[in-house]
Amino acid sequence: MANQTSRSGEQGPRDDEPVIRVENLVARFGEKTILEDVSCTVRKGEVFVIVGGSGCGKTTLLRHMIGLLKPTSGRVYIDGEDITALDEDGLRRVQQKLGVTFQAGALFGSLTLGQNVALPMEEYTDLPADTIDLLVRIKLDMVSLGGFEDFMISELSGGMKKRAALARAMALDPSILFFDEPSAGLDPITSAELDALIVQINKSLGTTMVVVSHELPSVFTIADRVIMLDGKSHKIVAEGDPLELRDHSTDPMVHAFFNREVSTPSGEQSADGI
Repeated sequence: MANQTSRSGEQGPRDDEPVIRVENLVARFGEKTILEDVSCTVRKGEVFVIVGGSGCGKTTLLRHMIGLLKPTSGRVYIDGEDITALDEDGLRRVQQKLGVTFQAGALFGSLTLGQNVALPMEEYTDLPADTIDLLVRIKLDMVSLGGFEDFMISELSGGMKKRAALARAMALDPSILFFDEPSAGLDPITSAELDALIVQINKSLGTTMVVVSHELPSVFTIADRVIMLDGKSHKIVAEGDPLELRDHSTDPMVHAFFNREVSTPSGEQSADGI
């Protein structure tokens, strides 16, 4: 495997005060348990990535973090405020500090790209139309989509739609950005370009980022720290620098995941995709 440089090695000191704190979170849907006693923290300014096998609860955890789901039990704190105890108005106030990009983009096909980015500003601010237009151009320039304001969403490529969703997520200058599988459906080159954009925004703006991903090349590129969820125990089974976990974990399941290994019929481990 080619040598890769850990992002944690290139970052300066960070504020250890968590901006997100998840405490003993349990998520059940009927009789089905998805998450069991999950606790973690996200530090200010870091890129925090949630990994694990399909169906292990990655997106479920993210949705609890942004208040779209209420836990069966446990707490989620953002900037010290327990969002699980807030009423609808209080939760809406906290969510204005957050930006979210969903896997499918969730862009409105009936609106132009510029109108999509303007929508949060029109809904949550009293800014005049000319100021919103200026901010839309700034946000689009930040994701290399300057000049595409009047394009319809159907006229954009897959990678452009991902960047468009990011521009809209940044419309209100959120302190925390959430990404659900940002590289899903992209070719390797476009995926690498999106990874570079995520790192650039994190470094230039200091925005805290929480990312759900199963794409290991992206994880190794963007992550300061990861947690790995296990679909059988419904718990966190590993936490740390992804390159450290790849190279030094003594847990066979964790080692296999980060090295893309699968069990052969003889029970031995073999590399997948080589």
